[in-house]
Amino acid sequence: MAHTIADVSPTTSFLPRRALRRVDETSAGGLVLDRSSEPAHGALIGRLDRRGRLLWSLPKGHLESGESVTDAAIREVAEETGITGRVIAPLGVIDFWFVADGRRIHKTVHHYLLLAVTGQLSDADIEVVEVAWVPLSQIAGRLAYADERRLISKIPRLLADTA
Repeated sequence: MAHTIADVSPTTSFLPRRALRRVDETSAGGLVLDRSSEPAHGALIGRLDRRGRLLWSLPKGHLESGESVTDAAIREVAEETGITGRVIAPLGVIDFWFVADGRRIHKTVHHYLLLAVTGQLSDADIEVVEVAWVPLSQIAGRLAYADERRLISKIPRLLADTA
């Protein structure tokens, strides 16, 4: 029920809003490339949002205790795509805020460019609905998030630098 000024008397008490507890979280992941085909392809994952829409993104996840960000990126990419890669370059860091479970969360995600070493594309991870090898030139158009598209724009230069 909405209150108007007329409804509020000097004895009306309003409970102050409880401040949300701030939590910092760190994740890592990235794009694993298969350069054995021409053109090169990258592995993307699809997840369903709250409205049931399939959103494509880069694989990523939380660091485990004592794990480095590069080790976490390799592990998360392998868990979510089935492909084990080796890191060849950092893509960048994305950070953002959101509220969940009564907490205000500051999330920092470290992204890397990886080259596929072994494995087969798989959507076996419970959080992943679909996985796909996407030609490098089409990845930006498939990604749901602008921050990830910005990271992908660095790949041609990174590949030229590592050639």
